[in-house]
Amino acid sequence: MSALNGVLADLHDESEDLDRLVAALPTSDWATLTPAPGWTISHQIAHLAWTDEVSRYAVSDQDKFAASLAAAAADPAGFVDTAANASVDAHTPGQLLALWRRGRAELAATLAEVPDGTKIPWYGTRMSATSMATARLMETWAHGQDVADALHVERTPTRRLKHIAFLAVRTRDFAFGVHGMPVPDSEFLIELGAPDGTVWTWGPPDATNRVAGPALDFCLLATQRRNRANLSLIATGAEADQWLDIAQAFAGPPGQGRAAQ
Repeated sequence: MSALNGVLADLHDESEDLDRLVAALPTSDWATLTPAPGWTISHQIAHLAWTDEVSRYAVSDQDKFAASLAAAAADPAGFVDTAANASVDAHTPGQLLALWRRGRAELAATLAEVPDGTKIPWYGTRMSATSMATARLMETWAHGQDVADALHVERTPTRRLKHIAFLAVRTRDFAFGVHGMPVPDSEFLIELGAPDGTVWTWGPPDATNRVAGPALDFCLLATQRRNRANLSLIATGAEADQWLDIAQAFAGPPGQGRAAQ
């Protein structure tokens, strides 16, 4: 199995896990507020459906993607909320679920056909099909966490967290840059306890700056679903300590994060 097909398979499974959380909900429960300020469960699913659609445009419809870029440039802080609100206003919960199901299937089929070496335009960057699929998995998991928290459901961590942790490691320099901070010159060592009891590592063993802890906690931090104060992550070195305060596995400006509990 190619790297792309492997990520697409994991994206499918991650989406199915979230689908099972929301599919049987009464219509009224879709209005339940999630930890994201102002966002209900409907907003979470609407956002995933919208992002899948825009991702597909980035691959196959440059005119529509250009229109999305223009909307983002006109309102960089609010265009995501605007899109989610518009979709929630226009669709019932059942329609949102159908829209998300259809859109994620269409995106997977589109990404599977992207030739090797192709760079897909995105907001402020370009990425491979594998990277885009990884980003979609990260967002699906993160917004799924918001839904699970709203429903008071504790999810079982899976090996799919490795994709999210990898993305967080890859975006280290971006996180420093978007905060206007100097990018560290050296690599960090990241050692994360995986759900199956093994350890996932990135970086040289002799690195001065290190981060260690559960993979779940690292992913919750990098997707800004938990406050650092509530996680079991250990930083060694001043730059690693700084990174844990600003880490983000997503593109765009820094998010609000979550308050300590």
